[in-house]
Amino acid sequence: MVKWVSGGLARSLSAAALLVGMLANPSLAKDPFRTTNPRAISDRTESAFRAMFEKGNYTEAQKILGQADANEPLAFAMKAMISYMNYQGESDAGRKQALLSDFKANADQTRAVAQQLSKSDPLRGNLYMAAGTILEGGYIAATEGTVNGVPKILGSLQQAFRYLDAAEKIDAKDPELNLVKGMIDLTLATNLNLPLSSPKDAIARLEQAAQPRYVADRGLAVGYRDLKQFGKAEEAVNRALSAAPDNPELSYLKAQILVRQDRLNESVPLFQKALSKKDQLPTATSKQMQREFNRVQQRLSGR
Repeated sequence: MVKWVSGGLARSLSAAALLVGMLANPSLAKDPFRTTNPRAISDRTESAFRAMFEKGNYTEAQKILGQADANEPLAFAMKAMISYMNYQGESDAGRKQALLSDFKANADQTRAVAQQLSKSDPLRGNLYMAAGTILEGGYIAATEGTVNGVPKILGSLQQAFRYLDAAEKIDAKDPELNLVKGMIDLTLATNLNLPLSSPKDAIARLEQAAQPRYVADRGLAVGYRDLKQFGKAEEAVNRALSAAPDNPELSYLKAQILVRQDRLNESVPLFQKALSKKDQLPTATSKQMQREFNRVQQRLSGR
């Protein structure tokens, strides 16, 4: 449960950070999820989205989000994710508590703004309410622990799936919905083996209907990695890297996949490339990356 909430949950919900509002002139829309009937987001929120998911630059994204758009759940969801990941890597107790409080505030805002959005865009409103609900489940796990918090966390998941089901009834083919639900389903299926989700169905969603492709392919790579289908995982991460070659998290992910195939020498330059940009990543991510690289070097030196 800890692994899911602190790792997979944050990654899955970062993909759940979506768009809000429509401009009168759809030609002005900048929707990374849809090529038809696009929703519009502000330049600031779009820039933060691309900084985080395309570049893997959390420092830049956080700076952009310093002036978040008050009516966009995407902005609050991304802020919540960054706060949570920074919380994981923080050692100072006071700073750690401040980050946790910031995470909770942004998780609450994600859900509240999504509830307002549901009046004009019920599909995306329900989608964001699901994201906010799961984010709130992450706060429960952090504050109450995995044993005491499990009943509340499972309750949050069930509520989130009710929101997702409501969104799916509106448009089951929506690429944003399929991206978010597919990634959440795959994370739950591979980490918790819950009956709420099926890895086969999640993979189908991500392969067939999710956008943008570099986020969907990253989700597939993580899922196939956890399912120990390393050939398919490598194919997926290669596609993601082709679209977003400067994202250090993708280089790190490919290194992990190679290590699991005992291709240690091939993983070294990927670890090095990812670590060269560690300053733009959350501390928890860069520390874990360095630990894994150290283990690879130790194994190589012992051969």
